[in-house]
Amino acid sequence: MLHNLKINKEFFGPVLDQIKTFEIRKNDRNFRVGDKVTLNEWDNEKKQYTGRKTEIEIIYMTDYEQKDNYVVFSFKII
Repeated sequence: MLHNLKINKEFFGPVLDQIKTFEIRKNDRNFRVGDKVTLNEWDNEKKQYTGRKTEIEIIYMTDYEQKDNYVVFSFKII
C-alpha cells in the first residue's frame, strides 16, 4: 500500500537527517508494516506544500499507550 501524508516543515528536516524515525498518526488509513509512505513537506504558515518530499517504509508499528485509533510507526527512508 502507498500512502501520501503531509508533514510539517519543522519535522521534515529531522526526517531527512534520519534523526526523526517515527510518526504518531491517526490510523484512518489502515497502516501496516511494509507500507510505503510519501511524506510531503507542508508549510503551515503559508498553508501550502513546499514541493519537497521523501519516501519511507513502515518497519514497526504499535498502538501501545496511544489515543483511540492512533498508532506509532517507525520507518526507514527508501
